[in-house]
Amino acid sequence: MFSIVEQGGFQYKVTEGDTIKVPMIEAEKETEISFDKVLMVQNGEEIKIGTPIVEGAVVKAKVLDHGKYRKVVIMKKKRRKGYKRKTGHRQTYTKLKVTSITA
Repeated sequence: MFSIVEQGGFQYKVTEGDTIKVPMIEAEKETEISFDKVLMVQNGEEIKIGTPIVEGAVVKAKVLDHGKYRKVVIMKKKRRKGYKRKTGHRQTYTKLKVTSITA
C-alpha cells in the first residue's frame, strides 16, 4: 500500500515505515501529525485518485527530528566590473516516519 501526499508545495510517494524530509513543520519531536492532502492511494489492485484530494484518506506520521540541509551557495559576478557577491542559505526540514495510511 502506498500513497502520494502533498506537503509544503511538494509531493511525496510514501509507504508505511518510510522516512521522509519535508519543509519545516512547527511540531515537537515524537509527536504524531496527519496529512489530509492525500492525492492518491493504492491498496493492492485498488487505486483511488483524488480530484484533487481523496476524501477520508489520512496519512499519519511521527516527527523524528528537525534540521538543516547543506548550504546552497549563490554567486553573482559581472565580468570586468569588479562586482562579486557571494551569499547562501540553509533550508530547514522536518524528518518524519510514516506510521499508517488509511483510505
